Amino acid sequence: MRVAILTSPNQWFIPYAEELCAKIPKSDLYFSHQEIKQAYEIVFILSYHQIIPKTFLVKNKYNLVIHASNLPKGKGWSPMFWQILEGKNEIIFSLFEADEKADNGEIYLQKTLKLNGVELYEELRDKQAKMCQTMCLEFLEKYPNISSKKQEGNESFYPKRSPKDSELDLTKSLEEQFNLLRIVSNEEFPAFFYKEGKKFILKIYDFNEK
Repeated sequence: MRVAILTSPNQWFIPYAEELCAKIPKSDLYFSHQEIKQAYEIVFILSYHQIIPKTFLVKNKYNLVIHASNLPKGKGWSPMFWQILEGKNEIIFSLFEADEKADNGEIYLQKTLKLNGVELYEELRDKQAKMCQTMCLEFLEKYPNISSKKQEGNESFYPKRSPKDSELDLTKSLEEQFNLLRIVSNEEFPAFFYKEGKKFILKIYDFNEK
């Protein structure tokens, strides 16, 4: 059985994709679907930010995506971070078949990531990636004796987040905005606020981190 792992270049998930590839015999890692010339039995599409055409999907037996929401709820962008902003500490991850519509295919696996409520950005990313690894390996362990189910219920969509979404509100307490501070990246999109016409950057670190 040949397995491919597809992820985007120059981004946070690459070390985890490399780890996953090392754990799966006869697997190959790609950074663009256009690089993949042969057909695979399974393609894991993880943290990949390009539109994939149907002509690519039909070549492979399974094209599997993992989305951090209880589909069909929470389709769209950065679902884990949006749910953390909503105050959730249990995030359902869905492993499903990719099709031509966004986050729309049949679901094979769902697992719940339980958070303690004080993880910051780097730890959240680590837990997210390790959940993805776990679900890919579980799918392979159960394959081919694994069935799918159609998505049911009302769908909802999260918008794309941008650096402006890291703005703090000086009229609110730190307690009220702690979940926002948890999901900012100190380097890529740090928390900030304006006072007297000036912009100030606020970075957050876990003092107990070893």
